[in-house]
Amino acid sequence: MKRIFMCLIVALSMFSFQAKAQWVVTDPTNLVQNITSAIQGTSTAGNMIKNLQKSIKIYNQGKEYYDALKSVHNLIKDARKVQKTISMVSEITDIYVNGFNKMVGDPNFTPNELAAISTGYAKLLEEGGALVTDLKNVVTGSNGLSLSDKERMDAIDDIYTKMLDYRNLTKYYTQKSISVSYIRAKEKGDTDRVLSLYGSPAERYW
Repeated sequence: MKRIFMCLIVALSMFSFQAKAQWVVTDPTNLVQNITSAIQGTSTAGNMIKNLQKSIKIYNQGKEYYDALKSVHNLIKDARKVQKTISMVSEITDIYVNGFNKMVGDPNFTPNELAAISTGYAKLLEEGGALVTDLKNVVTGSNGLSLSDKERMDAIDDIYTKMLDYRNLTKYYTQKSISVSYIRAKEKGDTDRVLSLYGSPAERYW
């Protein structure tokens, strides 16, 4: 976690959540179009789209497992917490796609800064996807270990806590990124446009 956090701080240097057991449907199509329009024909745009495609692949894999889990009854005593853990993959993706989509249209970020931010998001989702794999191994026993009920519950709790940390870190990462734009806009006397871009008072990320 410390290693991931430091990676995000490096990216940012260039410029108590309650989980609900539901799956947020994310459509990245508009983001791909906006990246292509804003940063036309550059390798930077290609890298951002590549990061997004990798992230959506992880999102789709998580959804497949989430849907499969919902169809199994009495899988484990704490199935709800398992579902919550997996559903946070969709929340991380949703924060990424919606937040970054607005940043792409924000002139306060350079293409290189957007590329760095995109890489940070992709890393967060990659780590979340790895936790889902760990969770599947614990639930199905495919890790080759024989776990007692208590050991399995403890392992699930640990994975849930880590996923919650990544979800909160994604939100924090988005807040800090947007705050860079706000500071720059304030220096130019253009804060109204930034506040309008990132939503109403109830929707703002900071």
